[in-house]
Amino acid sequence: MKRMSFLRSNRDAARGAAQANGFTLMELLIVISIILILMLVAIPTAGKIRKHANELSAQKSLQTIQEAQSMYESTYPTSGYACNLQSLAGDPNSGPPSATAAQVINGELATGIKSGYIFAITNCTKVNINNTERITSYMATAVPATPGKTGDRGFCLDSGGAMKADPAGGTNCTVMVQ
Repeated sequence: MKRMSFLRSNRDAARGAAQANGFTLMELLIVISIILILMLVAIPTAGKIRKHANELSAQKSLQTIQEAQSMYESTYPTSGYACNLQSLAGDPNSGPPSATAAQVINGELATGIKSGYIFAITNCTKVNINNTERITSYMATAVPATPGKTGDRGFCLDSGGAMKADPAGGTNCTVMVQ
């Protein structure tokens, strides 16, 4: 009798095999519907998170440029500030730092494009002292490469360290960033 309890009829075995072989069409449609709903919710949120992360990266990169400018100005006092990103960069393997390649920022930022933003140093004010041009002020800018997609706001940082934003994504920075 114990042996009989372990044996199944052919019909019970066939029903168990059919149930173990997979999902019904209705179950698959329900799972696919749930996945689609989650994707519709997650994709716009992911875009907003990416834009916010790009904006934070742009602000931090401008602060890096400001720190590099401070080091550059103290290392090369006759030159003052650098008026382009390439002067702040430079390859450590190409020799010692110089006024044209100070090696104070990394190569990615020196290209002017990082995390969906385009960086530049503009509005350099030059003073002629003893027949040598000295840059006494500058403005570093960061604008979204694709406004609305890689970022919403543009950022400006002057030589005094005041960071402002342009809500339209340009360089008309009027709103203080905190």
